[in-house]
Amino acid sequence: MQITSIAAIYFLFFVMSGFLMLPFGVKTADEVGADKVPGQADSAPINFQPGKVAARASVVAALATALFVANYHYGWVTVADIDFLPKPPAASAT
Repeated sequence: MQITSIAAIYFLFFVMSGFLMLPFGVKTADEVGADKVPGQADSAPINFQPGKVAARASVVAALATALFVANYHYGWVTVADIDFLPKPPAASAT
């Protein structure tokens, strides 16, 4: 597998895990007891820290990429292993 392929897979895992990490560790103004800005949504985060989200996402993406590359190299799970749908009937030759 080429390094550019690994980098592209890492980027995909990073974006996906970044979205998965967004709701963790975020508190609203009601939970903290802080004053709300007029017009602020009740669910708006008060302590959003994008650096923490990016750090967590990069760790998760690195682990997922390493697992993906190891599976690619060693062939633990193949397409034949996850092909659980029945095969279509053979077409009759006319």
